[in-house]
Parts: sequence; structure tokens; C-alpha cells
Amino acid sequence: MIQEQIGSYLFYCREQRRLDEKTVRAYGIDLTQFKEFISGTVTELSKEVLNSYIIYLHGRYKQKTVKRKIATLKAFFAYLEREELIVENPMRSIRTQFRQEKVLPKTIPAETIEKLLSYMYRKQADAGNTRSQNMIITRDTAIIELLFATGLRISELCTLEKDRFNIRDGILCIRGKGAKERYLQVGSPMALSQLRKYSVLWKREIEKDRYFFYNRSGGRYSEQSARRMINKYVERASINMHITPHMFRHSFATLLLEEDVDIRYIQKMLGHSSIVTTQIYTEVACKKQMEILKTKHPRNRMLVNEERY
Repeated sequence: MIQEQIGSYLFYCREQRRLDEKTVRAYGIDLTQFKEFISGTVTELSKEVLNSYIIYLHGRYKQKTVKRKIATLKAFFAYLEREELIVENPMRSIRTQFRQEKVLPKTIPAETIEKLLSYMYRKQADAGNTRSQNMIITRDTAIIELLFATGLRISELCTLEKDRFNIRDGILCIRGKGAKERYLQVGSPMALSQLRKYSVLWKREIEKDRYFFYNRSGGRYSEQSARRMINKYVERASINMHITPHMFRHSFATLLLEEDVDIRYIQKMLGHSSIVTTQIYTEVACKKQMEILKTKHPRNRMLVNEERY
């Protein structure tokens, strides 16, 4: 029965709530895990069984992941109760408490981004490149430039549709989480120039379908491909740092804050529904300020003879 109920719930999430496929897939993984935990050993979903499952989750995952998995379970049983597929919601009596964990976003130093882009532009200027090689390096550079120029989520970049990008003016219409739309301007002339160069070299692929970024086979460029691509250039540029696509988003926000950009503007650019989500970057900026004052302040280099005073 529970397998059928999970199927019904995922169909509801996909077709009625119109959640994106990535979210629906995550719900499916969470609920399948719960089904496997109770399979063959549980005849009734009691409070004790649910508490045992929560203890099991705490023993295997970080708090943030446990919180998400429990939220999935609560939403699932609330749906079953609404649809009268169960008489009573077993999660209603479950009380969960979590410590507030604050994990600061990992950013990329500006000089590291500069080093990465410098390497990519040098490779692009290599006279020995074939047309295929030139297409690939141009696309890859355009992706890095766009990530850093706009703070896009990698999923937003990979699903960016060509009709939502006014490449002449450098304005993107992004459909973010919850199908919310926001407009972003590519403010860097060099980044925009690279994106225009990409659109010319990949014109045939772009005209065939609705997306803006493609792989060499003509399919939509994927998030996994972006991760592999970044790892490749980071290694070749001799950068001793693990860099993910999302770190460009964190760096975009933090570096703008360091330039005294109002946090509410950054909130809108990132597509955060609440300013609270954006405020985590102020802590990163403050941490950076402390490091600067400890290491760069000229007082630390002054040699003062205390006996004279």
C-alpha cells in the first residue's frame, strides 16, 4: 500500500503543485528510504516506530539532511490525511527539535577567480585550437563568466532558455525556485562579449532547441557537466582548491557586500524570498574584514620601541 501512496503523492507534487523534477526526485528518495526502513518489520505506524526512524536518521546524516527528510515525511502524511487515505496522521504527535547549525557559505577568493579566468582566456587564444576545441573553451568560459556575473544557481543556468536571454542588452529573465521570476543584468562587458561569442559559435545548436547552453552532442548542458568542467580547469590552472558551481553564487553575493552594495539588492538578485536567507553573507563579509585587520593592518608591521614611551 505505501508504495502506491508514495506514487500518488509524487504525482500530486509533480502535476498539481508543479514542483520541479529535482525536488520531486528528492522526495521520492526520502520516502523510499522510509518505506525500506519499515518494510517487513512494522505492522503499524506507531509513535515508537517513527521515533526509531528519526533516531536512525540522526545516526547517519547531518542535521540539515535529517530536517529535510522529516519535513518530507510530514508533508507526505499530511497529504494522505487530506485525501482520506489514512484515518489519522501518525506524524502529528511527533515533536522534533534541532540545534541551530550555522554553516557559512564557502566562497572563492577574487584572485582565484581571476587566475581561473585568465587561464581559460589564454587557452581560448591558443592559435593551435581546432574549431571544436574553440567551441568548447568558449562555452566553458561563458558559463564561468555568467555564474560569477549574476550569481545564478547552476540549475538556473543549465535550464536558461534562449528566449529568456536578451543577449543584445545582456538581460536575463530567470525562473527560479517556486517558479518565481526575476530579471538580471550581465554587468561585465567582458562577460557579455564572451556570451555573444558563444552564441555565434553555437548558433546551430541554439536554434534547434529552446535552451541557451548545450553539450557537444547537441543536448542541454547538465549540472554534472558543469561540475566536471570546473574541476578540469581548476586542476589545469594549478589552483589548489575544490570549487563547485554554487561557490560562484556565494562569491558573487559576498564580494558585492564587501563593495557596500545594499543587502536588499543582493537578495533580489539571488532570488531569495526572505532577507534572512541573504543575511548569512554578511557574516562571511565580517569574517573577511576580521582577517584583513589581523593580517593587513599597517600597525602589525610597525616596530615600536616600548622603552621610549
